[in-house]
Amino acid sequence: MRAITARRRHPLAGYAVILLALLLAGLGYAAVTGMGAASAAANPVSGGPLIAHGRNLFNTQCASCHGDFAQGVDGVAPSLIGVGAAAVDFQVSTGRMPAKEPAAEQPRKPITFTPRDIRALAAYIASLGGGPAIPSAADVNPHGANTGLGQQLFVADCAQCHNFVGAGGALTYGKYAPPLNKSTPRQIFEAMLTGPEAMPVFNNSTITPQQKRDIIAYITTTRTEPNPGGFSLGRVGPVTEGIVAFVGLLLFMVLAAMWITAKHRKAHD
Repeated sequence: MRAITARRRHPLAGYAVILLALLLAGLGYAAVTGMGAASAAANPVSGGPLIAHGRNLFNTQCASCHGDFAQGVDGVAPSLIGVGAAAVDFQVSTGRMPAKEPAAEQPRKPITFTPRDIRALAAYIASLGGGPAIPSAADVNPHGANTGLGQQLFVADCAQCHNFVGAGGALTYGKYAPPLNKSTPRQIFEAMLTGPEAMPVFNNSTITPQQKRDIIAYITTTRTEPNPGGFSLGRVGPVTEGIVAFVGLLLFMVLAAMWITAKHRKAHD
């Protein structure tokens, strides 16, 4: 016991402890990285080849606007580092990207990439800086969701821009909230998760995944609901209804004036 205590007091004892700690840390790091390398080797489809394919697509289709390293170009396109695979999947699967020309809001267009190309692009961008992953089928499945709660959440967080039934609407500076009648459940989930363009980000802490599914259930349900009042007028609210009422009243007044004038002329004849 005294021998051990004497060695602990030796001037080199502290250096020996530090050296041992560094050695253990190195061995632990080697073990972890070795396991990661083995996992990557076991699943090459989701690793190297897919990312390499995505890099080639990015260089030919996206780098002219977003930069050679996805760092973005001032005044042209934003950086994609850290946006995540979900953002890429949303933008490309809706045809918004690649963009035909710079604009305040990119419209929905026909898709120019195959599903595999989209996955490859998403994997490459995710490899640059992480970010939200593409949600799984279970994440976006609205089956069994609470449609009533989804309506409350949609009215509180979404209706100001997208309209009460998701019909969309105009915003400031040339931007607009697009209609949601063609959006798939996955695209709606990704939009809430990533906040494309003028839309704010509703991450899983702000709106939980279950609440996102409730909102998706409400949006998809409203598409098939009948209009008890008859003609829906686009379901965009009192503005359209007021215009129709104004034009209808104006037409009635014009016809009434023409009838009164014609009757007055007959009386004088």
